[in-house]
Amino acid sequence: MNKLPLALVMAMLGFAVQAADTHPVKASKYAGQEKRAIKSLSPGDIAELKRGGGWGLAKAAELNGVPGPVHLLEMKDEIPLDDGQVSALSKTYERMKAQAIRQGERLIALERELESHFQNRTITDAILRATLHSIAEARKELRYIHLATHLKTPEILSPDQIKKYNALRGYDDPDPCANIPQGHDAKMWRKHNRCR
Repeated sequence: MNKLPLALVMAMLGFAVQAADTHPVKASKYAGQEKRAIKSLSPGDIAELKRGGGWGLAKAAELNGVPGPVHLLEMKDEIPLDDGQVSALSKTYERMKAQAIRQGERLIALERELESHFQNRTITDAILRATLHSIAEARKELRYIHLATHLKTPEILSPDQIKKYNALRGYDDPDPCANIPQGHDAKMWRKHNRCR
């Protein structure tokens, strides 16, 4: 049996490693997103905006004990809410949802416009600044719509109902990883709360 000298084997291995290092694969974490219709918005983001969903914009209120109407209505029996409260929260939610849908559509259109300028190579510094300003204003208004709606719920609820809401949502648990609130995506909740 013919054996290669150890030095030759080592040289061949070194060459193979060097050849592999010449073109290392450095895939972007964005790989695959280049196929999106609007690169800065996932299909899930677009769906959430079109339905008037919260898109996480009201966390400053929600996570500081100022509940929003949609989750209150989902838990109306557990809190419990009376018929007058359900009616008031339903009206508040419907107004917010209609405004959020309109503003969400505006934000989608502006992101689509920015996307189009990059695709068509018509982007300029002036267009970029103007479009980004419009996007920031649309996003700010959308966030305002959601947060301002949260401001209305304490007027409708008693302090005990707010306390009950926060307990049901898992916000009174000192370990947020031990109790994922109803209505939250478990994977995202764990990520945001640095759960293992």
